[in-house]
Amino acid sequence: MRAGPVKEGSGNVFADLGFPHPEREQLKARLRLQIYRLIKDRGLTQAKAGAMLGIRQPHVSGLMRGQSGNFSAERLMHFLTALGQDVEITVRLASKEHGGVSLVPG
Repeated sequence: MRAGPVKEGSGNVFADLGFPHPEREQLKARLRLQIYRLIKDRGLTQAKAGAMLGIRQPHVSGLMRGQSGNFSAERLMHFLTALGQDVEITVRLASKEHGGVSLVPG
């Protein structure tokens, strides 16, 4: 089977795949990854993590499998604070015509 031509990505896989709100989806994916790492690094069961986050175990399972679509970025940030993390939002002048969203893990 032959692959099509290779194109350089934009840096946002969600934009490359044509998602309607790629910046938001990328932010949610990065937040979910931080939550995943914290849960794994602490050796938390999904039930224990759910108790800490205020959600049921099946929802934690979804998060751990990359299904953050049901949670807003704001809710994911709340989960991070429930896991003892500070979340800092910085607004500054964009270097391009349209601004972007990024996550810098601490």
